[in-house]
Amino acid sequence: MEGQDEVSAREQHFHSQVRESTICFLLFAILYIVSYFIITRYKRKSDEQEDEDAIVNRISLFLSTFTLAVSAGAVLLLPFSIISNEILLSFPQNYYIQWLNGSLIHGLWNLASLFSNLCLFVLMPFAFFFLESEGFAGLKKGIRARILETLVMLILLALLILGIVWVASALIDNDAASMESLYDLWEFYLPYLYSCISLMGCLLLLLCTPVGLSRMFTVMGQLLVKPTILEDLDEQIYIITLEEEALQRRLNGLSSSVEHNITELEQELDNVKTLKTKLERRKKASAWERNLVYPAVMVLLLIETSISVLLVACNILCLLVDETAMPKGTRGPGIGNASLSAFGFVGAALEIILIFYLMVSSVVGFYSLRFFGNFIPKKDDTTMTKIIGNCVSILVLSSALPVMSRTLGLHKLHLSDTSRDSETAKPSANGHQKAL
Repeated sequence: MEGQDEVSAREQHFHSQVRESTICFLLFAILYIVSYFIITRYKRKSDEQEDEDAIVNRISLFLSTFTLAVSAGAVLLLPFSIISNEILLSFPQNYYIQWLNGSLIHGLWNLASLFSNLCLFVLMPFAFFFLESEGFAGLKKGIRARILETLVMLILLALLILGIVWVASALIDNDAASMESLYDLWEFYLPYLYSCISLMGCLLLLLCTPVGLSRMFTVMGQLLVKPTILEDLDEQIYIITLEEEALQRRLNGLSSSVEHNITELEQELDNVKTLKTKLERRKKASAWERNLVYPAVMVLLLIETSISVLLVACNILCLLVDETAMPKGTRGPGIGNASLSAFGFVGAALEIILIFYLMVSSVVGFYSLRFFGNFIPKKDDTTMTKIIGNCVSILVLSSALPVMSRTLGLHKLHLSDTSRDSETAKPSANGHQKAL
């Protein structure tokens, strides 16, 4: 009997691992396909030649797509964990959701951390150096020569970073123990290096999010149709049309030798055409879109911003007044054992909305900063180098999102508790357990 129980336990563990691997693969495949369509929408079409550079661009495209999919998974994993906890609380004995347990969520978090490290420290540097490589002088040109140069550059970069850490450790704490601790590379320094990257991402989020919250109203105002109050759109379109015709006549009358004036007139003509397109879109919009959608979206943004600021302010006051509110790494109730919000499913849905709003605001604020303004991708006119930079930036922001959300008090999910939930998540019957 003991042997049969052991075999049954091994079979259940095997089926559980296969099920979790299949779910992870399907989720990542969906994210990869969506990321591929997003990148190809912005990728410059002139890069698609059938030569050596085309192969290099294609490889860099696949690596960038993989990184963007990992970033999307890191962003979606926190809301997925929150909603999974509420589903397990609402249907604790449901046969069809037995696959949704702490073991699966813990495995997803481990994969997200592993792939984030892989993309940040291996794949994206390889894609950048591979894109910029030409092969060493004296060697036969080709893909192999470019791969060799890329690998040499990666090794030199790793040695440079390791040397900087070694020298810094020797300057700060000059003893034999600190020097020997540098040999503990895999178990100590690489995880803490990723923690430092997450810290930099948190600082970047703290810088970008307030800018993004203020810019969200402007961005939505540009995307939506504003109400026409005391405005005559027909008259404005008529004036813009006359101005466009005048600029077109001036442009046709100038000789090709005056290149400076022609460039200025072409730019001014493009601005006039853009303004005319916006006015025509406002004219074609329905009354519901003009008078209902725009005010509703603005009120919704104002409510979300106010709730976010209120939650952050309450969390800061709790941290200042109540010492037990400090995150000390204590274990929480775990997945499926207690609700993460006092309002139940409604509070969890509100937390998810605020987390997405925080991420969107941080991305808008990131591209609104003057230093990162050149990173804004353009449709069908974005180089692969700029795409790699955007993927790395989004990966850093998405990696820091769970830490920042937890610090600001936007959620109370204990990520370290999911590992023990696989032991507590028991099916309702032995037959169900074997079937799953």
